[in-house]
Amino acid sequence: MKDHHSTRPEAPMTHVFSDETHRNLLSRIPHCTGREIADWLRTVDEGPSLFRFEEKVSWLRGEHDLAYGHAKAIVHEYDLRRAARKLG
Repeated sequence: MKDHHSTRPEAPMTHVFSDETHRNLLSRIPHCTGREIADWLRTVDEGPSLFRFEEKVSWLRGEHDLAYGHAKAIVHEYDLRRAARKLG
């Protein structure tokens, strides 16, 4: 029996989704979690002062029982909006 895990390279931890994948994930989060994106972004903002992307993702997953993809999309959106505020 072939082990599919050994033939597939591991995705890098810092990989960011394509814009389309990111938008698709964001659109599904309210249905899957019962909370709007703005609520999740506020949760990240009010959460612990974590600096690294993966730390924020891990915190969301552990604290709020989110799927990895959803947590990653929320943190990515949070970072995008924070950067846009700094530039604006």
